[in-house]
Amino acid sequence: MTSRTLWVVQTASGRGPLARLTALVQAEREMFPLWLPVALGAGVVSWFLLPWQAQRLGLAVMAGGFGLGLFLMGRRWPATLMLMIVLGLGASEFRSTRTAHLVLPDRRMASLTASVVTIEPRLARDQLRLLLDVDPQQGVPDRVRVTLRGHAAVRAMAAEGLGSGARVELRAMLMPPAGPMFPGGFDASRSLWFDDVGATGTVLGPLRVLSSAPEPEGLMAWLADIRRALTRRITTSIPGEAGAVATVFVTGDRGAVPEDAAQAVRDAGLAHLLSISGLHMAVVVGGVVWLMRRILGLFPWLALRVSVKALALLAGAAAGLGYTLMAGSEVPTVRSLIATLIVLAGLLAGRDAISLRLLAAGAFVILLVRPEALMGPSFQMSFAAVAAIVALYETTFAKRMFGPDAQVGWGLLMLRGLLALVATGFVAEVALSPIGLFHFQQSGLYGMMANLLAIPLASFGIIPALVLGLLGDALGLGAVSYRPAGWMVEGLLDIAYWTAALPGAVARLPVMPSMAFGLIVLGGLWLILWRTNLRLGGVPMVIAGAVLALMSPPPDLLVSRDGRHVALRTAEGPLAFLRPRTGAILQESWSAAVGNDNIARKFDDVPGMNCSHDSCLGQVGSRTLFATRSREMLMQDSMQPACEAADIVVSERRLPDWCSPRWLRLDQQALERRGAVAIWLESGRVRGARDNLGDHPWAGVSKTM
Repeated sequence: MTSRTLWVVQTASGRGPLARLTALVQAEREMFPLWLPVALGAGVVSWFLLPWQAQRLGLAVMAGGFGLGLFLMGRRWPATLMLMIVLGLGASEFRSTRTAHLVLPDRRMASLTASVVTIEPRLARDQLRLLLDVDPQQGVPDRVRVTLRGHAAVRAMAAEGLGSGARVELRAMLMPPAGPMFPGGFDASRSLWFDDVGATGTVLGPLRVLSSAPEPEGLMAWLADIRRALTRRITTSIPGEAGAVATVFVTGDRGAVPEDAAQAVRDAGLAHLLSISGLHMAVVVGGVVWLMRRILGLFPWLALRVSVKALALLAGAAAGLGYTLMAGSEVPTVRSLIATLIVLAGLLAGRDAISLRLLAAGAFVILLVRPEALMGPSFQMSFAAVAAIVALYETTFAKRMFGPDAQVGWGLLMLRGLLALVATGFVAEVALSPIGLFHFQQSGLYGMMANLLAIPLASFGIIPALVLGLLGDALGLGAVSYRPAGWMVEGLLDIAYWTAALPGAVARLPVMPSMAFGLIVLGGLWLILWRTNLRLGGVPMVIAGAVLALMSPPPDLLVSRDGRHVALRTAEGPLAFLRPRTGAILQESWSAAVGNDNIARKFDDVPGMNCSHDSCLGQVGSRTLFATRSREMLMQDSMQPACEAADIVVSERRLPDWCSPRWLRLDQQALERRGAVAIWLESGRVRGARDNLGDHPWAGVSKTM
């Protein structure tokens, strides 16, 4: 807090409440710019949450009018915030319009001739995912994503000439990009819309290579070839799951990481290590800057004539750019690069290494260019953790407690460093937990402890060893570093497995209401971005959001978007599924949605539920449920009495008019409109995944072919 700030606060300390509040606001003037990206983000979120274009346009006009009025009244900062909301709305509309493309309106079989854009091996699942540019006049969108499974994937990977740019012929079952598996869940259709993908599907039968992939041309093709070579080199030098995880640190390729290892890493709170982002970028760029300053300092003639610091920072920027390109330029990596370049630019200008202002500038740039990133967990987690840590170390207490002090001995210095690590881990975990609970319905409770061990191991052990191994390959000495790198990765996985196996390692919460998450985020920002006692106003917001999240009951019934699957939350805890054979992914997603990870049951085992091969009829709470589970059309004389006796009817078919339940009918027609449905039986609340999508282009309203 500056001397001017202290003077303003002390001057008003003896006045009334309004005067004290005014003084606090005046004292926070230097923090006002930090709220610009927050207001921009508010406009972005509003664009995504408001279902209809008329509502979005109305908000833009209202915010713009308020902003103009406040500006004319001399209230420039409030006016600027209003205009930032308008800018966020405009940036989102521009980005969505710019990526406009055709989307497949319905499920269909198609024979395709296409060019391969990218290949994503998913060896842990015996899958191969292809992004294809489809030849014109084939009745499907220009770009589709298809998956080969099992033996088809193995044969395709062994096919000669398959690679980026290859011409292929295949037959696939295509469908529109899938919406959320449950209301409030991850919306793949929104994500794929901004990736220009108009359909997804599964390859049926063999894939035929018409013409081989051309030799790599240009920088990006050359880098892709190097990525594949590095992946092969690392997995050959470090066998097993350790090699698959080590590959992630260098090339970002997660396809070979076994699902058990990935799940353990997530449950231990170490998922950020399996995505090249802030930590990896900081280690690589920081290491290059440190090394270059030491090397250039060895040449006095150069050091006396040129800024060694500037040269080292430029070398670090080049290393960050090269690392991003080598890792495939994925969104988290690009975002980390932008933030890193802003930090380096600040250092070149003589500013602090990292501050909330630099972080705010990075967020502002990213939101203008890729506003959809704000809706995903990656952006939220990256900026939340860094902002919380920076805010911690900008406090007077932290500067006094953890700042450099030449008067202390080595023992006390090491103790302070350990306390700083604990404080950093605790603050980061507190910032990340609500985001994990909102997006994934779970959060690792021991993530702080695991990160205290894993982050130093990755930063000072694994990444440097892998870099030395890659450099050593040129001299034939790569194995000298690869071997210890493999040992350290195995140690990292041991930490993950051990942490994930601890009792209560994962906190689970049913799907969180958006209002609860919004209150927690706003309260957290209020605590982080202010410096005076004004920040205490964020505490009741966080508490209100947490209480709302904890008090929100999980849904009692879940219905899939195609009507084939129904799940009932039983009194004993686990979900009971309508169909005996339900996919593991759907089981896991729905169990997470109700905050439960117990082994699933079948409808047949639920007391009071009468099931046959074709359907189930029984009491669920205070309601009667009738659900079909056969593709065979039931006869009217047997089905109509069941429909009339039921409060809720669910079917994957389009039901005739004579099937009229007392309360709710969810057949093919209703589910195409509403998407996956969640039902709360006691309150009678029904929520569809598509209920509030309105006319957003990925919602299905504007899909035409």
